[in-house]
Amino acid sequence: MNTSDFDYVLPEALIAQHPAERRDGARMMVLHRREARWEHAHFADLPAFLRAGDVAVVNNTKVIPARLIGRKPGTGGKGEVFLLEETAPREWDVLVRARRRPRINDPIVFGDGTLTAVMLEEGALGRARVRFETERPVVEWAEELGETPLPPYIQRKDGGESGDRARYQTVYAQHPGAVAAPTAGLHFTPEMFERLAAMGIARAELTLHVGIGTFRPVSVDTITEHRMEAERYQITGEAAALIQRCRERGGRCLAVGSTSVRTLEEVFARHGTLMASEGRTDLFIYPPFTFRAVDAILTNFHLPKSTLLMMMSAFAGRELMLAAYEEAVRQRYRFFSYGDCMLIV
Repeated sequence: MNTSDFDYVLPEALIAQHPAERRDGARMMVLHRREARWEHAHFADLPAFLRAGDVAVVNNTKVIPARLIGRKPGTGGKGEVFLLEETAPREWDVLVRARRRPRINDPIVFGDGTLTAVMLEEGALGRARVRFETERPVVEWAEELGETPLPPYIQRKDGGESGDRARYQTVYAQHPGAVAAPTAGLHFTPEMFERLAAMGIARAELTLHVGIGTFRPVSVDTITEHRMEAERYQITGEAAALIQRCRERGGRCLAVGSTSVRTLEEVFARHGTLMASEGRTDLFIYPPFTFRAVDAILTNFHLPKSTLLMMMSAFAGRELMLAAYEEAVRQRYRFFSYGDCMLIV
């Protein structure tokens, strides 16, 4: 199967540049995969498409303000460090952007000189490994000095938006480590969870720290040649048991977002069941794929030829998915991270 098989035409005007006024204010296309049909609703209607005994599985990773703007001592030249993952105490894999790339042992300072990073090792695709000279957790420095990383397709003519630090974060985010939000979860409010709980719909949480690979385009013609970047995940025994019990009683597992899908299917593939597990996953889901843990998916609308669109096509069928996307374009749904959503049942 070719990457071009997952292409579609998207007018640039439909790429959402700002979040909806209300978190739960998005439109929602409901895709009934067995009946090969769709209907138009709103996220606020979500409970109408679920039933008592179902379980909603959410990813509680927390986006860190990963973009640190610094300068090189002596020259004063600008240097940007984008945090990716901590590999050892105070040592991080990062992306580095500078007019003149720092060399090994060169420092970059941030803030008023209160934080310094030293280049340790060069990597591919703009990557590097740096050591931060501090006893304080680097994530705390990022909260103080960093900027929220937004997807490259958000290009606002009016500049940034101060509310991004709150809105590009789920209301249930707990564990810092992601450089991109699990965006299907951005629509949820505490009130929605209360409505679901009142209906007898359980909530389970897992963690997958979304990496920079979520923005990497598929650069090969044949999708089987593509390799996913590994991301860290964890699911507790309590969460796994809750999901298993719901499914054994006939309830459905609603995965909120592609990251929840990947984690659940990774754990099932490794162990043949859902259980306490942690590690790294580079699972690439594309047609055909047998889903063993997930019964329904809530997701946003994804980029053409992206691995996320391939995953949803594996779940609903490529032809139905592309037809639904054509309908979403006709109906002028808002696309990508700050856009509308799709419920696949």
